[in-house]
Amino acid sequence: MTTYCKFEKALDILVGKWKPVILLRLFANGTMRFSELQRAIPDITKKMLTQQLRELEYHDIIHREVYHQIPPKVEYSITAYGHRMTPLLQAMNDWGIGHMAHLEELYGENRAEKLIEGESFID
Repeated sequence: MTTYCKFEKALDILVGKWKPVILLRLFANGTMRFSELQRAIPDITKKMLTQQLRELEYHDIIHREVYHQIPPKVEYSITAYGHRMTPLLQAMNDWGIGHMAHLEELYGENRAEKLIEGESFID
């Protein structure tokens, strides 16, 4: 196996609809409880949020702190290792903003939104 191209490995960690959203919420808010994350991302199911958090925890991107109390309390935060992703996520966000502006210049605001949402290119 070659060691010079690990782009796919990085994408495996970031790809999907929810991981970037979860990470951006945690970067913006610091430590968050599960219920806070769920309220911050209303379209995600409990099962999907749990799965995505476990995967991010496995990769040491986020830390899961369990407080043994009644009722149980679990908090999530970005690890020191995870903070190394800040420039990458910021660059992706900046590119996304620029890309939306570019599409709006090409197609107009309403058409650009439809293209981003995955609607057909052909009317």
